[in-house]
Amino acid sequence: MESPERARLDAFFRRITERFPAAGQTTSLIITHLLPERPAFLRAMARTTTVAAVLPKPKSVTAEALAEVRRTHAVHALTRELFADPTSALEYLEDTAPGRDVILLDIGGYYAPSLHTLVDKFSGRILGIVEDTENGHQRYEALGQLPCPVFSVARSPLKDCEDHLVGRSIVFSTDALVRTRGDILTSRDACVIGFGKVGRSIAQTLRAHDLRVVVYDNDPVKQVQAHAQGFRTTATCTEAIREAGLVLCATGNLALRQSDFAALQNGAYVASVTSSEDELELDALDDLYRRTPTGDQLTRYDVTGHYFYVLANGNAVNFLHGAAVGTYIHLVQAEILAATSALSRGAHDPSLHEMSADDRQAIASAWLDHFAR
Repeated sequence: MESPERARLDAFFRRITERFPAAGQTTSLIITHLLPERPAFLRAMARTTTVAAVLPKPKSVTAEALAEVRRTHAVHALTRELFADPTSALEYLEDTAPGRDVILLDIGGYYAPSLHTLVDKFSGRILGIVEDTENGHQRYEALGQLPCPVFSVARSPLKDCEDHLVGRSIVFSTDALVRTRGDILTSRDACVIGFGKVGRSIAQTLRAHDLRVVVYDNDPVKQVQAHAQGFRTTATCTEAIREAGLVLCATGNLALRQSDFAALQNGAYVASVTSSEDELELDALDDLYRRTPTGDQLTRYDVTGHYFYVLANGNAVNFLHGAAVGTYIHLVQAEILAATSALSRGAHDPSLHEMSADDRQAIASAWLDHFAR
């Protein structure tokens, strides 16, 4: 990041943290992508909380950002297993921030499996969670009665800009990988599984690139929305993928399970918008298909009479090219800072929360002043 851009970004975040200051002595544990712009966000977090640890999502780390963050913060390895077992999760928290008031920043519901134990048994206090993604929102929602407040920015209107551009970046990266085999996407039959904000953007971008797009979503309302936008829809996932030369998975909740892969047509490309363990049940194919690397970030799965290709080992394909969405990402980061401030002040019910419309308007106005005027 060039110096003028860094200064503008730091000034934006300084304005946000002044508008939404944290109260008291608050500690944060931050699960995050470590992309080139992320150190600026972490600098802002460090002005409002004591950052006990940064846990980078392993498939979205750049060496430069990692080196910069390591100079000022403890960086710990992140796995699903770390927080899947309540005992190990509690031990980790006690080792990292014993006795403190803690806010947990999340991307993908990592803390959800152990949240009840952490709230009940931690020597300090869990003030709450700030969740960034729809996948994580659903994981916390599935817990039913939450033991602490969870602020979600996943469905914020400020995130719409990012989600739209993420869809475009997914198609860009998919096309780039397919072209390494001397192939192109144009004129293919494509299937998009999941018609949330990112899935919708993917479907629209594919159609603009002259692909024939079918959509499947297990939510009838989203099927109706896809149909209203001119996309063909199907009653089952199997029907949707059977004739598709390209399958893009955007559910965050196992779009393709073991039994689904047999329905893929020979030579189909499969790509995901999130981590492979969240979207594709690839491990279940170990004893069924041979895996052969066939180029940069392309793996061929084959068994007698059937073969298909998985891009980026089933992980978010756009992170291969930086997952850049421009300055719009800072709208979401600002809302995360605002949510952190809200949690530090307490007095929130143990349930799912969102920031107010007034707070979002303040963030949008600040963004416009710094990046659009």
